[in-house]
Amino acid sequence: MNAIIILIILCEVGFWIFIAAGLLSRYVLKLPKLGMILLSTTPLIDLVLLIATAYDLARGTTATTAHAIAAIYIGVSLAYGRSMIRWADQRFAYFIAKQGERPKKLYGKAHAQKEMKSWLQHLLAYIIGAVLLLAVVYWINDPSRTEALTNVLRIWSIALGIDFLISVSYTFFPKKEKHTSS
Repeated sequence: MNAIIILIILCEVGFWIFIAAGLLSRYVLKLPKLGMILLSTTPLIDLVLLIATAYDLARGTTATTAHAIAAIYIGVSLAYGRSMIRWADQRFAYFIAKQGERPKKLYGKAHAQKEMKSWLQHLLAYIIGAVLLLAVVYWINDPSRTEALTNVLRIWSIALGIDFLISVSYTFFPKKEKHTSS
């Protein structure tokens, strides 16, 4: 297995370990400062991945889909990181620590707004990832070594467009609450 793929997997696992440790520190151990420190160190994981990917490419490695996924991972982590931590924090507080309000399901206009906000986060992730991918393509300056990066960017562009259509569809076809009959 490619070393970059292994590193991406380790970074993803590390991301969730830091989140879990932060939440456990905050709610179970009653150490909110330690919890905040652990939660706020998750961007360091992205930095490790970025440095390792750049080092691998600087050694002359031909870019692969795994290198492109590293850029996607970094973009997604930076764009969605805070909201993923907030999501996990809210659920941990309610379901594990028995604190706070039950997470609410959204319907109608509120759901449509949430979907559009999520799409804007996807757009931000795309911009960050695309800048990283295009920077590597420019840096390497050898299309034969960066073809995988441009192919992934092309596919991600299509996925971003499809995500937009799905997200905006909730404005015209709002999600309705399911009614249960007794």
